[in-house]
Amino acid sequence: MVSTVNELSSFFNLTFDRVLAAVEQAGRRTTGLCYALNSLENRVYDIELEDESRLIAKFYRPGRWAKSTILDEHKMLLALKDEEIPVAAPVTFPDGTTLHTSDEGIHFALFPRLGGRAPDEFSLIEYEQVGRLIGRIHNIGARLGLSNRPELTPVTYGKDALSIIIAQGQLSLSIERRYNDAATMLISKAEQLFDSVPLNPIHADFHRGNLLRDRDSFIVLDFDDMARGPAAQDLWLILPARLGDCPEEVAAIVRGYEQFRAFDVRLLNMVEALRGLRYLRYAGWIQNRSSDPAFKLAFPQFGSENYWEAQVADLYEQVRILGEN
Repeated sequence: MVSTVNELSSFFNLTFDRVLAAVEQAGRRTTGLCYALNSLENRVYDIELEDESRLIAKFYRPGRWAKSTILDEHKMLLALKDEEIPVAAPVTFPDGTTLHTSDEGIHFALFPRLGGRAPDEFSLIEYEQVGRLIGRIHNIGARLGLSNRPELTPVTYGKDALSIIIAQGQLSLSIERRYNDAATMLISKAEQLFDSVPLNPIHADFHRGNLLRDRDSFIVLDFDDMARGPAAQDLWLILPARLGDCPEEVAAIVRGYEQFRAFDVRLLNMVEALRGLRYLRYAGWIQNRSSDPAFKLAFPQFGSENYWEAQVADLYEQVRILGEN
C-alpha cells in the first residue's frame, strides 16, 4: 500500500483539533480533552468522551497497512478478548465498525484505556505464565488464519530491509560492502533455518515493553506488527539473555507454551537468525521513516559512521554464532 504525499503530510501534522474532529465525525462525542501519547510508527492519543470516560485513539501511519490488514489485527484482538485473554481490543463505533477514515485519508480506531504497571524481572513461574499466554494466542491465530497479515521471513525482514538500507542509507563504500556482506550471509543462513517451518499468525513483537502487569495476569499490548511467522519469534524477545545463558527461563516458557500448544524445540535453533533479521528490519524501518520528524528526534545518531559500524559488527557476530550452531 502506497501513501500519498498529502496523507503523510497530514499524518505528520496531526493536531488535537483534527484528531477530535475525526473521532466526533465517527460518532463519538468528546469533551475536547486530548493528550498525545508516546508512539513512533502511529499517532496515539488519550481522549475524553462526553460521559467523562477515556479512550485511546490510534491513527495508523498512511501507506503501511491496507484496510484489510488492519481489520485482521482487530479480528485477532476481538477473538482474544472473547477467549478472556487480556488485550486492548478495539472499541466499536456507533455504526458497529472498528475502523474509520478521517477526511485526510488516515485510518483510525479506538481502544480502551487500560491500567497496569510495566513488569520488572520475571520469575520462572511468570515465564511459564507468559508461555501459556503465548500458546493460547497462537492457537487462536491459527484458527483464524488472518491471510491479510504480512509474513515474517528472511525476505520481508532481511532482503527487503537490506534493499532499503543500500538504496537510501548513503553508507560509505567500505561500510556498505561489509554491511551487505554480513547481511547476505545472515539472510542465507536464515533461509536454511526457515525451510519447511510453518508460518502462523503471531504477535511478532512480544517484548517486555508490550506487556503490562495487573493484579492477576499480564496484559498484551500492541499487535501492530502482527505477522504470519515462526512460533519461536514470540518466545525469544521476552527472555533475559541468549538461550544458552538462561536455560531455566527457556525451559519455563516452553513448558507453559506446551500446556496449550505443541512446540518443536528444534525451532529454538532459529532464534539467533531471528535476532539478526530483527537487526536488519529495525535499521531498515528507521531508514524508511527518515522523513518523519518524530524519527529524527528519536534516533539522532542514526546514519552516522559509528552507527553503521556497530550494525556491521552486530551482524557479523550473528553470522559467527549461527556458524557455531
